[in-house]
Formats: sequence, C-alpha cells, structure tokens
Amino acid sequence: TCMTPERLPYAEPKESFSTMKSFPVGTTVSYICRPGYVEIPGKSSNRTCGEDLQWSPSEQFCTERRCNQPGELKHGFISVTGLTFGSKATFSCEEGFRLRGTDEIFCVIKDEGVDWNRDLPFCEIIPCEPPPSIANGRYTEATNYVYRESVTYTCDEVPRGADPFSLIGPATIFCTSDAHLNGVWSEPPPQCRVVKCDNPKVENGKKKSGFGLSYGYKDSVVFECNPGYFLIGSEMITCEGNSTWSPPKPLPKYVRGAPKITQGVVIPEESVYKGEESVQRKGSGYCTFPGDAEEMTVTCQGQHMWSSVQNSACEPESSGFTLVINHGRVIDGQKSSYSVGDFVTIECYAGYTLHGEARIQYVGENRWVPGVPACQLSAYITAIVCVIVAVVVFLAAFWVYKKFFSQNG
Repeated sequence: TCMTPERLPYAEPKESFSTMKSFPVGTTVSYICRPGYVEIPGKSSNRTCGEDLQWSPSEQFCTERRCNQPGELKHGFISVTGLTFGSKATFSCEEGFRLRGTDEIFCVIKDEGVDWNRDLPFCEIIPCEPPPSIANGRYTEATNYVYRESVTYTCDEVPRGADPFSLIGPATIFCTSDAHLNGVWSEPPPQCRVVKCDNPKVENGKKKSGFGLSYGYKDSVVFECNPGYFLIGSEMITCEGNSTWSPPKPLPKYVRGAPKITQGVVIPEESVYKGEESVQRKGSGYCTFPGDAEEMTVTCQGQHMWSSVQNSACEPESSGFTLVINHGRVIDGQKSSYSVGDFVTIECYAGYTLHGEARIQYVGENRWVPGVPACQLSAYITAIVCVIVAVVVFLAAFWVYKKFFSQNG
C-alpha cells in the first residue's frame, strides 16, 4: 500500500479520504485547491497509488489566485511586489504632498477569491496656517496657503514729513514642511521699524562715498584717511536695523614704529613716522647689508608698511676659511666660517710651547685680535736634541778616524 497522501502547499485531499487507513495499489485520491489557489484548466486534481508505491502525478495542478492592479496614486508612487496571494503594495507621495490613509496594502483571500485588503490612500498637498501678521505692515493674502506658495510683506505708508518704516528681514517667505510633513513657514516674518543712524565722522579722515545728513536702513559709508594716517577697522560701515553702524566706525592712526635692524642704527630714530617719510638704516662695526652696502634708505608707506624691508637684514661679516694651527689645534669655538665677534681657544701638541694668547677673537677682514699664536718646540726638547746630534756626530768621526787614519803599535 501507499503512504497516506500528503498535504501539498497548494492543495489537500478531500475530506472523504481523511478517514481511510489503507491505500492499496490503484487507489485514486481527489485533491481540492487550498484557499488562495485555483485549479489549472486541463490539469487533473486526482492522484493514484502506483505499483512503485508512489502517488502520481507529481506536477502542480493548482495556481495562485491574482489580485487586480491596485490602480494609480495621483501625486504619488506605488511599489508592488506582485499580484499573487500574499503580495504587498507600498505607497509614497511626491515632494510637497503627504499620504492620507495606509502606506501599504496586501493581496488577501476575500469572498472565495483574493483582493486587496484596504482601499487605496491619496496624496494631499501640504497646507500651511495663514502667515503671521506684523505691526506697521501687511502681507499679500490668498484663499489658502499650501506648499511652495509665498507671501510678500510691505510696510505701511506714513504721513508726509514723518520718518518712513523700513522692512527689517526678508520681504518674502514661503510655505514649506518640517520633518513630520507638517506645513511651516520658511522663516520668521520681517519687521517694520523706523531706522535712523547718526551721521558718522572720524578724526583725521573723511568720507569717500555715502555722503548725506541722515542715514536709513542698509545705507553705507566708505571712509579714507588723511595723508600720514592709516585705518584701524573696516573702511565701509552699514546702517543696521537697530539704528547702529556695523562694523563700528574705523579709527585713523599714525604710522608708528621704526624699521627693526640688528647690529645697526636707524637715522633719524623716532617713535612716530608719517607717510612718505624716509629713514636711513646703517650697519655698525663689520655689519653690512646685502651687496656689501653699509647703509640703505626705506620709506614709510602707511599701515605699518616700510619699503624695501624684505631681505635687508644687516649681517656680520664672515670669514671664508677654517683656522689652521701648525703643531696645535682649536679646542673651543671651531667653525668652518667665522663671524665678527667669534672667539676660539687654541692649545699646542705635546713638546710644543704656545707663543701668543690662547684665546683670540675674529674682528673681520681675516684678522684676529690678538694675533694667531704659534706652536714652537720647547727649550728642554731642543737641548736634548742638540746633545743627541753631537754624540752621533762624535761617534761617526771617531769611527772614520779609526778606520782610515790610525795605525797599530
């Protein structure tokens, strides 16, 4: 006999066969499609126990039921995983619209068939509340205010001779949305205020543009300094909504400070220099400027700037050789090149005596003060050498005499 016929994913045996315990060869069992499935035309829903004790046929004879297309969503998008039983459709809206209703529906069993479990949602344009009112001003009104709609504010007119109102802030704002798709205005509304800035004046300077006696919102003035002065601050200032100038008025100042120089002097040396004034920079001692110049002239150009200051440092004269001591050495201050003011200390090798000062200073032009010392053999060593030489000469003479001039007897 065959095993009890199994329950298929898409069909199951009819109830009449549920009580049978034995299924001899040749027994036929009828199947019925499960909910959500329908018979495939031309396919038999019967299965027979074969001589191999297997149920046949094994090919599928039921297919899934299909839902209709969910339709169209105006100003929105539909994403469908399929139309068969169990499929899902997901909804979303274009920018500026929000979904009213469910954001997903499913293909389910309904009325002995399959259909979508809920109605389609719809996309509504995001609305905004009416824009806020402002004092001394108004905005362009509309029937309703929706996404991307804008309103423009203007200030009220004033009687002749009265100070006018200035619109502080953006004149136009528009309806947009927040993170929760609620309608909000793009920014706070502007304000209508009387703005009056004082007539700006600076000492040792004058207006370059923006001449007038009264100044309102966003009026600008540009300053320049009198000769010999430079500006501390911005040359242009603007009248802001709080009736003050921004940035603050600049302050003209003298050009101060002499050009710096090491190992030299500035002539004349003053605490204050005006524009176009010139000074001389002179080196001291053996200090020279590039090109072996002993002095140079620079001119005040304003704003703490001097002409020709770059690459004009005064440097001490340097030697172009290494100090060499015969029969001695430099034990302190050894260099490949010496600058004016450098010191060195010298000592002699063993057996030699230092004649001169051990510590000397470089004064430029390859000269040392005091002069470079010399290392000479000491008198004791000289005497010993002389005795040795005399003994050697005497022995040599005695040997010559014995060999060539002496006779026996």
